[in-house]
Amino acid sequence: MSTENLPQSPEQPQRKPRVAVVFGGRSSEHGISVVTAGAVLSAIDRAKYDVLPIGITRDGRWALTADDPERMAIVDRRQPSVEQLAESTEGGVVLPVDPSNREVVYSEPGSVPKALGEVDVVFPVLHGPYGEDGTLQGLLELSGVPYVGSGVLASAVGQDKDYMKRVFTSFGLKVGPYVVIRPREWQQDASAVRKKIVDFAGDHGWPLFVKPARAGSSFGITKVDGLAGLDEAIEEARRHDPKIIVEALLRGREIECGVLEFEDGPRASVPAEIPPVQAHAFYDFEAKYIDSADGIVPAPLTEEQTAEVRRLAVEAFDAASCEGLVRADFFLTEDGEFVINEINTMPGFTPISMYPRMWRETGVDYAELVDRLVQAALRRSTGLR
Repeated sequence: MSTENLPQSPEQPQRKPRVAVVFGGRSSEHGISVVTAGAVLSAIDRAKYDVLPIGITRDGRWALTADDPERMAIVDRRQPSVEQLAESTEGGVVLPVDPSNREVVYSEPGSVPKALGEVDVVFPVLHGPYGEDGTLQGLLELSGVPYVGSGVLASAVGQDKDYMKRVFTSFGLKVGPYVVIRPREWQQDASAVRKKIVDFAGDHGWPLFVKPARAGSSFGITKVDGLAGLDEAIEEARRHDPKIIVEALLRGREIECGVLEFEDGPRASVPAEIPPVQAHAFYDFEAKYIDSADGIVPAPLTEEQTAEVRRLAVEAFDAASCEGLVRADFFLTEDGEFVINEINTMPGFTPISMYPRMWRETGVDYAELVDRLVQAALRRSTGLR
């Protein structure tokens, strides 16, 4: 029987991919995550994607938030918060943990849960623990929802400066001198820890940098010039992380390089240089996000140095099994050698952040950068890969 003259059902319009931008979180970088989300929400192509903003409050509640980037900026040196943007003080967003169902649900006490529709990809712009460290990535793997950025292992390695340096060393990348203080060491024998650090200083000299091992945005970091300020520096770092790392001063230039996943693999951006910030002891949080320190893009390097740092940035990306994006931070020492300091698997996306600035100079503007990250996530499956 011919079907030529039968009425044809109209074609259903193709649904746009739905992107959940998840931000905020329980770490000390909550406010910067909100600022980053505002920039991403402003740039994402609404003609190409449906967008669902989801904020995580400081106490861990997943909240439905206003899609209002203008309220996600630092104003008068005050950082924004998810609590200010949440549509309810009690309602919560729930992701499925069934890979066959990607529908997100919103519920409030005493009300019937409301389906918010399926999510095709999550863009997690959380910084620090409980978001950038593999925990959220593990949840999304269980849910079967693709997401922007590195997987569980690379996210965890990228968050822990101790194991990050171990991985880099095993792949032949040069790192600076450091010593790790684990929670039990400080709790059981503080005097032995002081001696361990003083002995380290005897080998590498003062000043030293005392840091939380698993924090970012330069929170909790103290430059210590001698034994007198050591205990205070340790306690400040421990406010952010019970595990701390003590690093020797590396004399040289601070060079950063962005890595982005393209269809044919990762590529490196032109590098940037972070010049000395006169008003700050080092490139700390205030210099990065409040006082708008002027990074130099591209960095004034020779062609050979530029090629070398770009090569090393991609090597670091691959060494830690990263995906999507990474900002790799190096020191160019006085003897002309690049030493890797750390990688950041979800670098800042604020208007003054170095990662988007480096890619803009390389020829990828902010909107294209966001689009490429979403597309890379949609190309990948969850699970072993």
